[in-house]
Amino acid sequence: MAGRWRYWVQHVLTGQMLIPALPLTDVEFGRELNGPGHLSGTLSPKFLQASGQSLEPHKALIYAEADGFLRWGGLVWSVEPEDRELRIEAAGWSSYLTRRYDHHGELRGRGPYANTDPCKIIRDVWAYAQEQPDGNLGVVVDSTTSSAKAGTTAEPWHSYWYETPNLGDHVDNLVKEDGAPQYTCASEYQSNGTVKKRILLGYPRLGARRTEISFRTGVNIVSAPPVEYAGDDYANTVIATGSGEGTARRFAVDSVRDGGLRMEAVLALPDVNGTDVLGRRAAAERKRRMLWGEVTSIEVRDHPNAPLGSWQIGDDVMVVVHNDWASWSGWSRITADTYRPGDEGGEDRATLTLARADSFHYGSPEA
Repeated sequence: MAGRWRYWVQHVLTGQMLIPALPLTDVEFGRELNGPGHLSGTLSPKFLQASGQSLEPHKALIYAEADGFLRWGGLVWSVEPEDRELRIEAAGWSSYLTRRYDHHGELRGRGPYANTDPCKIIRDVWAYAQEQPDGNLGVVVDSTTSSAKAGTTAEPWHSYWYETPNLGDHVDNLVKEDGAPQYTCASEYQSNGTVKKRILLGYPRLGARRTEISFRTGVNIVSAPPVEYAGDDYANTVIATGSGEGTARRFAVDSVRDGGLRMEAVLALPDVNGTDVLGRRAAAERKRRMLWGEVTSIEVRDHPNAPLGSWQIGDDVMVVVHNDWASWSGWSRITADTYRPGDEGGEDRATLTLARADSFHYGSPEA
């Protein structure tokens, strides 16, 4: 199986092929919901010395390919010695924004924004980043629209130059509210052989409920994972605090009576200015904390029930677990994945990071 994998390196600005086949071992890579995803692997220093090539973090893009399809792409961020090997660390396209700032203000005149679709602001953030000299990564953001809103007439969404706001933080804040658009990073070959670097935007959700694939212990789950029943995290009442000081601090409580003791938790959100937003965040947190029984991670093998790569980030999948302690089944949402290609003919496997599907709210935040 290892022979099907190829890792190759491209110059970040020119697109020139730097290394057509990088002999990486111990490779792990994957994508995540509302994040850049990652890639890591090890390399013999002798290869770079013999080839005369380098992997400078601000100049190199790296890709993982299998069977002629791109499975992952991103920026090399570090190449460090580890024992007698070099450890390579890379991250997906949105990681670039963590090293970029708005030094013009209001994304160079695109803002401020009032009652604006966050999808538009995300596209404007990328447009601003990529219009600067040597800043064009070639990333294309989906044309998705949403009914979510950022900023109000009374309190517009601002990006002040004198605060030197980080562009990555801007995007993180736009997608973190319950009911907001969601994104992940992707790479794909185009018909002319070039790579399309994408930010996939989803609304009212990213991914879908997948009835044609499933994961079961004894079938395609490698070993029975634990089912977590965490009473320490349980709460049927959430007290949320927002911006402001003293008696002017914004405050919301969401509570239900469920036949048991009242169990409270505090959610501190100092950047939230609207009481309505605070109330929605409190309700979402209370719902999450009342869930009972969860599988948070599974290691899976390639199987007809769910071939490796048959899922997308954000998908809901049926997970069935039987072990010595519990029998559990439920819909779980894939929030991240990590592929581990088998070295020397070994078996390809993947680890899926999961969350209870019913802990998510999709659609307009007003719903």
